[in-house]
Amino acid sequence: FDALLATGEQQSMALLAIALKAMGYEATSLSGAQAGITTDTVHRQARILKIDPKRVCEELDKGNIVIVAGFQGISKGEDITTLGRGGSDTTAVALAAALNANICQIYTDVEGVYTADPRLVPEAAKLKEIGYEEMLELASYGAKVIHPRAVELGELYNMPILVASSFSDSTGTIIC
Repeated sequence: FDALLATGEQQSMALLAIALKAMGYEATSLSGAQAGITTDTVHRQARILKIDPKRVCEELDKGNIVIVAGFQGISKGEDITTLGRGGSDTTAVALAAALNANICQIYTDVEGVYTADPRLVPEAAKLKEIGYEEMLELASYGAKVIHPRAVELGELYNMPILVASSFSDSTGTIIC
């Protein structure tokens, strides 16, 4: 089942690489396994055990834009596994930590983290910054801005996470 679930991300990453190449950029797409993402064996809810970003670094050193499929990895038994809901956010933060990045940028359909749901509370204010613990608390009360496992990894590896909109130039919110 996980092998089937993983095909959506694999199709998307391949199509993005093709589009970038058509625009004149050098790009390559990597599945979770190709990107060195090793997970436990719990299908549909796997946890990342380690990331060996060697292949990602090799491609970056060649000057390629690297697109990595989120939400998936490979178990020690070499089975494709999926990370469950929020797995793409979790993958992004874990990969940023493995690459020793300065920040993990997650672009989504929201402009950042607000004091309340702006659809329900018109006077809700967007936060410039929020702590990991506070973000985890918001998530526990139902905020679906970013998955709690991604926030936990950010805190564990001291990886700041920018949550911003793909649809506007809003500055977003940094979780740190």
